[in-house]
Amino acid sequence: MGIFREDTEANIVRLAEKIVKLRIVNDENGKMSKSILDTGGSIMVVSQFTLLADTSGGNRPSFIQAASPEKAKQLYEVFVETLKKRGVKKVVTGAFGTYMQVRLANDGPVTIIL
Repeated sequence: MGIFREDTEANIVRLAEKIVKLRIVNDENGKMSKSILDTGGSIMVVSQFTLLADTSGGNRPSFIQAASPEKAKQLYEVFVETLKKRGVKKVVTGAFGTYMQVRLANDGPVTIIL
């Protein structure tokens, strides 16, 4: 999760609410018609300001659009808590602002940027 400077708590809550209702899990017919709430699945949230890299100006990425660490941490925590309040049974997180090694199996052909 990358948080922009202009993001607000209202944006973050709306995003969390969208994610828990998003029908991105296949049903028994192979159609994406189920949400994370329908399946009882879990969500992993990792803070990643580098997702906001702007490379349009040259060869060095700019992160000027990223929120300050203090603001980003507060909104990251709001996001995680909103997922839990909206019914996600298991929300896994890393440690905000630290170096992490994340291993996962990206099982499927779909990537959606919200």
